[in-house]
Amino acid sequence: MITCKRKEKEMENVFYMDHPLIQHKISMLRAVQTGTNEFRKLVEEIAVLMAYEALRDLPTEDVEITTPLETCMTPMLSGKKLAIVPILRAGLGMVNGILTLVPSAKVGHVGLYRDPVTHEPHEYYCKLPEAIGERLILVADPMLATGGSAEAAVDFIKQKGGTNIKFMCIIAAPEGVERLHKKHPDVQIYCGHLDRCLNENAYICPGLGDAGDRIFGTK
Repeated sequence: MITCKRKEKEMENVFYMDHPLIQHKISMLRAVQTGTNEFRKLVEEIAVLMAYEALRDLPTEDVEITTPLETCMTPMLSGKKLAIVPILRAGLGMVNGILTLVPSAKVGHVGLYRDPVTHEPHEYYCKLPEAIGERLILVADPMLATGGSAEAAVDFIKQKGGTNIKFMCIIAAPEGVERLHKKHPDVQIYCGHLDRCLNENAYICPGLGDAGDRIFGTK
């Protein structure tokens, strides 16, 4: 079983993964010699492991099943609607991993780019599944740096009627976690690893470089 823990300021709704497999795979992601194909596979594998924990509170109900031996009542998901919303473009790398666990989930997209001077996000695309207010929404982005993109994405989703939102990232800077939690304390944040800080260019240190470039081979 994957376990989560809180640390730093013990912020409610903020969870850090401590499973050795997740930490090992994140270390492999960081390595400069990790190529595009391996990097992409690692992101998907980490997304599977993290989503397993982030979705542990999905509701279930007992249904009647006939086994080869007898009929019994056994738990299955109770029809809770789920939406995966990656933040473009790097968040796309986590989608297939999450879909491995919940293949019936709907997928939306939020497109943001970061101003190179102010480091603040600007929206260029937002398309969400229908009945978004009735869904559990899992927002995915490998990096939580300044927190601006994550904050803006959650803002957009809430403006469209979404209320039950979780955020999942592979690595984060303390500044990003604090900003997202302060603006949206109701959103559960699942983080693979909390890094040291942001540098002067708002990149996470030690980080892993630009996740989008490394996933899509555009570095």
